[in-house]
Amino acid sequence: MILSFSCKKKDNNQHEENSIPANTYTNPLLPDGGRPWAVFYKGKYYYLQDAENKIVMWQTEDITDLKNAPSKNIWIPKEKSNAFHIWGPELHRIDNKWYIYYSADDGNTDNHQIYVIENSSEDPFEGEFIMKGRVKTDKDNNWAILPSVFTHKDSLYMIWSGWQKRRIEAETQCIYIARMENPWTLASERVLISKPEYEWERQWISPDGSKAGYPIYVNEDPHYFHTKDKDKVLIYYSASGIWTPYYAVGLLYADTNSDLLNPDSWTKSENPVFSQNEENQVYSTGSPCFIPSPDSEEVYFLYQARPVDKEPYGSLPAKDVDTRSPRMQKMEWGDDGFPVLGEALSEIDKIKKPSGIK
Repeated sequence: MILSFSCKKKDNNQHEENSIPANTYTNPLLPDGGRPWAVFYKGKYYYLQDAENKIVMWQTEDITDLKNAPSKNIWIPKEKSNAFHIWGPELHRIDNKWYIYYSADDGNTDNHQIYVIENSSEDPFEGEFIMKGRVKTDKDNNWAILPSVFTHKDSLYMIWSGWQKRRIEAETQCIYIARMENPWTLASERVLISKPEYEWERQWISPDGSKAGYPIYVNEDPHYFHTKDKDKVLIYYSASGIWTPYYAVGLLYADTNSDLLNPDSWTKSENPVFSQNEENQVYSTGSPCFIPSPDSEEVYFLYQARPVDKEPYGSLPAKDVDTRSPRMQKMEWGDDGFPVLGEALSEIDKIKKPSGIK
């Protein structure tokens, strides 16, 4: 992959001047927000994204119309240990209950850990979420962020990003997997299945020179999916510094009958499968989340990205400005059964709404 950066300008005023046909939408779905996540359940989409000190949920029948969807705060932490830097909240339906997984800290980002809350209501927009506790990922309580869970062959697994050991001079974020005893407890040791090794996974300096205070090599935000005939388990993840335009999506895959806790079962794509699109002014692409159309005829993926005409290209953790925004587009199936994500679409592209949206 050749890493490059240029400011090729399109006339984004066209986005405002032209009317948008009723059966189409444009990106972004909201003016700002990172690490988008949605679940479709009984005719409604439930949407979450980063919110720093709380968890906010949106409810809508039209995921492309989030700007007009009702939203509310559904969780404000009660303990200092998980009251700050709430990253990547994800909603999952497990054993007829709702669980939200998120990572947070006590004000020091080096102390990030994983937490889970539970709601027994049929509708996650109603009822009350209660704290089930911290998910202990290893005996040394290493840094752990951006958890996700999935069920495979009747077993529940958690995947997340973490440190092999506590940072000293440089930071390396790796992808781990473990089997779960229940939705808030691991049943196995954590297993490392990916660490930053390719050039496109190790970018931490932006073209304008902005960077973290020390080298940070990133594999993070893993999400589960599958091939068309479900013969392979897929894990999409994000790589390189989120504050750089080089933030991109990588892919790990394993045969469906393999031992998912064996690192040798996993193969990593040598190149990113979704990345910046200079021509369309879309940068820092990451965090794909796959959702069905209401009629289940199509599959779309949510992701975060930044426009080139906003500064900074990314927000370092210490900065208040965040230029990320949630976007969505349709995926297709390749001849090999793998998803084809295509190229990141511009903010002036009129995209056909998912089938089944009224």
